[in-house]
Amino acid sequence: MSNAPPRRATTISASIPDTPPRFYSVAEAAAMLGMSAMTLYRAINAGEFPAVRIRGRLIVPARAIDAIVDLAVAEHTVVDAAGWASRSSTRVER
Repeated sequence: MSNAPPRRATTISASIPDTPPRFYSVAEAAAMLGMSAMTLYRAINAGEFPAVRIRGRLIVPARAIDAIVDLAVAEHTVVDAAGWASRSSTRVER
C-alpha cells in the first residue's frame, strides 16, 4: 500500500498548463468586475449579462468579459452591459 495522499480530481483547464479558462463562476466574474455575485446574478436573470446555464448552474463565458473590456477600451467609453448583451446574444428561456 502506498503512503501517497489520495489524488484529487482536476479540471481540464487545470491539467493543461497556460490554458486560459473558457468559463468563470458567477462569483469569479463578479469579483473581476468589482461587484457582488448577487448583482451579477440579477443582471444575468434580467437578460442584461450573458451566461450559460447547465443543470441549474450558471457560468459566465470568458469571451463575454473579454469582449466587454475590449469594446470599452477600443471605444474609450463606458459599455452598458444590458445593451451589449441584448445586441450580442440570443436569450434562451429555461
